[in-house]
Amino acid sequence: MRKKWLILMGAILIIGGGVYVWLKQRSGSHRTDVAIERVQAKLGSIEDTVEATGEVLPLNRVEIKPPIAGRIEQLLVDEGNHVKAGQILGWMSSTDRAAIMDAARAKGPDALKHWEDAYKPTPIVAPLNGTIILRNVVVGQTVDSTVVIYAMSDKLIVKADVDETDIGRVRMGMPAVITLDSYPDAPIDGSVFQILYEGVNSNNVITYPVKIDPKNVPPFFRSEMTANIKLIAKKKDNVVLLPEAAITPSQSGDRQVMVPDPNGKPIPRVVQVGLENGDQAEIVDGVRDGDTVLVVRKRYAPQQAAANSPLVMSGPSRGTGSGGHGAH
Repeated sequence: MRKKWLILMGAILIIGGGVYVWLKQRSGSHRTDVAIERVQAKLGSIEDTVEATGEVLPLNRVEIKPPIAGRIEQLLVDEGNHVKAGQILGWMSSTDRAAIMDAARAKGPDALKHWEDAYKPTPIVAPLNGTIILRNVVVGQTVDSTVVIYAMSDKLIVKADVDETDIGRVRMGMPAVITLDSYPDAPIDGSVFQILYEGVNSNNVITYPVKIDPKNVPPFFRSEMTANIKLIAKKKDNVVLLPEAAITPSQSGDRQVMVPDPNGKPIPRVVQVGLENGDQAEIVDGVRDGDTVLVVRKRYAPQQAAANSPLVMSGPSRGTGSGGHGAH
């Protein structure tokens, strides 16, 4: 009984597998293996760019430290304030003055006023024109000559880390577009003003720092913000453009596109290609603005693997005896 049941199940599997393969072959026979899309050549602008990541940094970062050891008495500016060279940023007392003021304060207002007039505090002065980017102390804090009171920058710039394979395409004055991760909808124009000579090795990838000067530093710029930079190597306006997917190599080695004949059948046409950016290509000759081009794409066609299906069992091979029994 068990043997009959196994034979019945085997027969069901063989029949089911054969029907499955027949249905797949029948449904696939009505499909085409290519898809044709009609696109029109159009006038537009195209750019050849070098893309890099980087960060916002001060062009010159200056740390302001106490001229003497003592105590911070007053701070007059805060982060983000613009200051001029020689401007007083705060006041501090030397260690001796701080001790005298504390003693006078304990004796009363008359004694305090006397010593305040007799023993003036020491000013903290800005060394250059720029912006305060760090305030590192609070009023009443005791400091020595190693403590940073303020840090300031004369101007914020962007440093791009350009891959060594692209650094040869970067030149002085090259226009750039800066996009901050924090403000993706507010791109800033700039230009290259310095290309450093010493590369940086990070995980066996060599990059070269390239400094970019923003045309206008927006108020939301902050030091060490992450930036994406697009350096524009070439740009052409009012040229004929096609998707790069429409352009294929011909048997002769030229570049070609497929255009419809009067019956709509694709026929090749040789074109001369100019600037390319990985998405679109400039067509110098062969196609004009408004021409229709056919983009031929192959569709995915699942392989027919009936012979390898685990549900299909092969019959006896040719050359096997008809008796059904092997030789003893």
